[in-house]
Amino acid sequence: MSVRDRDRLGGVAAIAGIGATEFSKDSGRSELKLAVEAVHTALEDAGLVPADVDGMVTFTMDTSPEITVAQAAGIGELSFFSRVHYGGGAACATVLQAAMAVATGQADVVVCYRAFNERSGRRFGSGVQHREPSAEGAALGWALPFGLLTPASWVAMAAQRYLHTYGLTPEVFGHVAVTDRRYAATNPAAYFHGKPITLADHAASRWIVEPLRLLDCCQETDGGQAIVVTSAERARDLRHPPAVIVSAAQGAGRAQEQMTGFYHGPLTGLPETGVVARRLWGGSGLGPGDIDVAILYDHFTPFVLMQLEEFGFCPRGEAGAFVAAGELPLNTHGGQLGEAYLHGMNGIAEAVRQVRGSAVNQVAGASTVLVTAGTGVPTSGLLIGSSD
Repeated sequence: MSVRDRDRLGGVAAIAGIGATEFSKDSGRSELKLAVEAVHTALEDAGLVPADVDGMVTFTMDTSPEITVAQAAGIGELSFFSRVHYGGGAACATVLQAAMAVATGQADVVVCYRAFNERSGRRFGSGVQHREPSAEGAALGWALPFGLLTPASWVAMAAQRYLHTYGLTPEVFGHVAVTDRRYAATNPAAYFHGKPITLADHAASRWIVEPLRLLDCCQETDGGQAIVVTSAERARDLRHPPAVIVSAAQGAGRAQEQMTGFYHGPLTGLPETGVVARRLWGGSGLGPGDIDVAILYDHFTPFVLMQLEEFGFCPRGEAGAFVAAGELPLNTHGGQLGEAYLHGMNGIAEAVRQVRGSAVNQVAGASTVLVTAGTGVPTSGLLIGSSD
């Protein structure tokens, strides 16, 4: 793939509002209600009202369709509505699609949302229970009969190869878990607020699928998160300084599968993340040295290390030491391991808080934040910047 030309979306659109429900293990209400609560909160944060919205974007996995959320939230006519596929890989792509709609005049104000009862309802961590026949599902037929039934088992294959290739032990994964939980411990919105862990705690947690322990796996959460996207020009007149979308990208590698891509070559990297990295760096003219904070999708700790390496923050096999040294503020909200598992949407909200200067674990002078979406699947990423 050639180096990308400068991103023509860069600086055109911005995130003007963020809103979320509480993060819990039993919300006690429908996923539609969670979505509407998050949307209303995000609009209030932006200083907008439902009548201002004319676009909606969500995930294919969301049970609350765009038009249903619009109706329930008191939103009127829609000129743009869309869904993005591939689970957590869709997170940043929802903002990308919203930005494209704004930039091309298809919509003026677009709300991106994700809401689910992932702990009290459907639990993604329980793995494949039933699946209708499909072309993309055929790939699972090469894994399920051999006991690879859950996301943790699929990731464990790559994690084991990573350790073997670089002569490492599972302790390197613990550095990610400890970092996330340290930030979560000081974040009142985090489920694990006040509950930091140590490397010893990580090493003592039970095996899920070797070499992954319990503390290598993200939690399961009930909740909703919404993001309001509009033009950078309009955002400047709203309640908060705009969080400008500097660059946005999606990426799928050659011979890409969903979590079971064991045949595309070495299992020590994430080709889909490599595509996103090249497109973000090429589209923005920025590089690893320009990033003040990284919000990396942390469904499983090994894939955080591989993302750091794909983006060029450190050489391959050295991301564990990079995290341990605190070279880069990472998942300052606590991540999905510590704050909540909202398919990465809460990570986008943290990026907005960092460039606004309002994060609980604020990084001084943060002006450019990298955000990534789910890995092991076709994925997406964002560079979020301040308006200064």
